[in-house]
Amino acid sequence: MFKKSLFSLLSLVLVLSLAAGCAPKAPAAAPAAEAPAAEAPAPSKKMTFAIIHLQEGNPYFAVEENGVKEAAAELGVDFIFKGPATMDVASQIELVDSLIAQKVDVIGISAIDPNALVPLGEKALAAGIKFFSWDSPVAKGGRLLHTDAAAPEALGRIEAQMMGKMLNYEGKVAIISAGATNENSNLWVKWIQEELKDTKYSKMELVEVTYGDDDYQKSYNLAQALYKKYPDLKGFIAPTSVGIVAASKFIKDEGLTGKVFATGLGLPSEMKEYIKDGICLEMALWNPIDQGYLTIFISEALATGKLTPKAGEKFTAGKLGELEVVDIGGGNLIVYQGQPKVFDQSNIDEFAEIF
Repeated sequence: MFKKSLFSLLSLVLVLSLAAGCAPKAPAAAPAAEAPAAEAPAPSKKMTFAIIHLQEGNPYFAVEENGVKEAAAELGVDFIFKGPATMDVASQIELVDSLIAQKVDVIGISAIDPNALVPLGEKALAAGIKFFSWDSPVAKGGRLLHTDAAAPEALGRIEAQMMGKMLNYEGKVAIISAGATNENSNLWVKWIQEELKDTKYSKMELVEVTYGDDDYQKSYNLAQALYKKYPDLKGFIAPTSVGIVAASKFIKDEGLTGKVFATGLGLPSEMKEYIKDGICLEMALWNPIDQGYLTIFISEALATGKLTPKAGEKFTAGKLGELEVVDIGGGNLIVYQGQPKVFDQSNIDEFAEIF
């Protein structure tokens, strides 16, 4: 009985073992698929900002380029800095057209003619290129904003004030300006004339406003012609760095030092000799290196949307600190760098080493 029971038990175990061995096995889990390697991000394209000035060979703009380079290095952007060979608006238009075709990110321009550049500004904006003016403005309909070194009123008035002090507020003066269509210098001339209306200038007479087109020889010839026409002329006011040097050189060449004076807007490095000689007792300007520097920070702010722009907006412009967009009337948006600085014998050596 016991053997029979044991045999039966063993038979059952054998059957169960065979059944278990014949049962289908669960398929082995497939090895986990490797996640695809993340693609390296495509290198971001450097933005390119085109800063266009009035004329190649003008030493003022060569100084400005130092500031452009400095700011571009800080922000890690590429830049183009150039101007036409001569003060010719058609050449400047051709240059801007080529930059629009190149699809640069931003164009900032010092305009030879404020109205002639409007269609180009509209074309650039339609192509998605931010377009603004600096130094010499494009009319407001053709740009997003304008950036300038100092308010035109401050620059114009201070030139008349310096001339008045030199002449003890008595005598005939003439103006040798830049181009007749240059809106910036025309505004300065306007404010020179406005300042001269003050009663303290009642014994001073502005005899003529002339235009040397920022050409040294033409400006020198104008100084010569003006003195011949007005032999009792006492002073030249030149709201242009080219004109002030030309007028000063004429005074020196003619032996008129102490009899005729020059003032206006000039570069310390170019005017040091004439300030020390007493031909120009004082002159004004701003720091053109900082002006060039600001053009790149304006470009970057427009390209990245930090400026939309609109009145009251503020942004940080590197070493220049926080600046604000102001509306000077009718949607005319301006960013000013600061107030004019006066240079005379007390500080000319220091600043002549800089620009």
